[in-house]
Amino acid sequence: MKKIYLLLLAGIFSISAFSQTVDGIIQDRVQKLDAMLDEAISEQQVPGLVAMVLKDGKVVYHEAKGLSDVVSNASMKKDNIFRIASQTKAITSTAVMILWEEGHFRLDDPISKYIPEFKNLQVLTGFRYGDTTFTTRPASREITIRHLLTHTSGIGYGVIDGDERMKMIYHKAGVVDLFTTEDISIKESVMRLAKLPLHHDPGAKFTYSEGLDVLGYFIEVISGKPFDVFLKERIFDPLGMNDTRFYLSSAQAPRLVTVHTYREGKWQPFPVTFYDPDYPRKGAKRFFSGGAGLSSTTADYAKFLQMYLNGGELNGKRILSSQTIETMMKNQVGDLMQGDKKYGLAFGLVTEQGVATGGIGSEGTFDWGGYFNTQYFADPEENIIGLIFKQTSGAGNGDETGWKFRQMVFTLIE
Repeated sequence: MKKIYLLLLAGIFSISAFSQTVDGIIQDRVQKLDAMLDEAISEQQVPGLVAMVLKDGKVVYHEAKGLSDVVSNASMKKDNIFRIASQTKAITSTAVMILWEEGHFRLDDPISKYIPEFKNLQVLTGFRYGDTTFTTRPASREITIRHLLTHTSGIGYGVIDGDERMKMIYHKAGVVDLFTTEDISIKESVMRLAKLPLHHDPGAKFTYSEGLDVLGYFIEVISGKPFDVFLKERIFDPLGMNDTRFYLSSAQAPRLVTVHTYREGKWQPFPVTFYDPDYPRKGAKRFFSGGAGLSSTTADYAKFLQMYLNGGELNGKRILSSQTIETMMKNQVGDLMQGDKKYGLAFGLVTEQGVATGGIGSEGTFDWGGYFNTQYFADPEENIIGLIFKQTSGAGNGDETGWKFRQMVFTLIE
């Protein structure tokens, strides 16, 4: 990223700035954005949400709508905490690149150099549904750290995998796919994962995977510290992300938004299924999922994104070099992804085709979302950030706030 934004960021995110006038923003369109979100709540598209927009490091909009819990009728607040699920991945990738900058490894090193259990991997060739036995062949090459960062390793994703065979194989092996209240560590789960077959040869396809969980354990191996401690010391504390954690303190727990689902014509709490929705505030609290485990607020995650727009620093705290970020924002998957986006080393990246499609930002805008209906994007050209956090799973009710919010944010720019 050649362009580094030199912003005056003292006191950033400390103001509820819905009424603040920011240069380059068409103010009456902010009102229209707000009205759209009000309408979505009134139509019960979602039970509640928090939305935030920043331009040039200044808060343009930050509002909470609806309810954080339908049973108690608790109003949503701007500092409510959301399970951000796959938004964890970019944070884990950032931690990997912090260690890469220190010279601990090369991106194309095989992961088996640091986690030997990933040596001599196999690719799935056949599967017997009756007893879940399977046949394999040797993989043509080893998984590298770059493969894990870019979802090209061939590793699967268990319960959310698109291949039913992989779901069954992962379940039988006891791999934790997302998050858990059970007494298991990320190392234990990764050791089980290392014994399982791959979808395909490393580097052959883009297959959304648990590669970032593997890298969470890799960070422990390289740094010699528990993964949660490393993130706190190297990312969260420097950036002031005090509400971004794998598990919540007793003081934070009441601010956690309930996971809701729409059934029988109304929103209600999501039940315990393959996971317990209360995982961030109860259970063994030992599993630190690099791909899906964190909870956060819109203000916290905005700080993380602004650090990237600033070329690697925020409020005098440097996390990454601007040259490292330039590498991370390049297409790393070639033509393995088609359409409006490619993938870098931490984010999805809007392509020229995406710009032509409209409503998703300039070329190079980076984004991702989370399993529980949280979304974010950041446009380096316009220096604008948008976040819209909701907390729903399973059955929905025609939620259109994700695409409408993003499309309307870009129409705010003069």
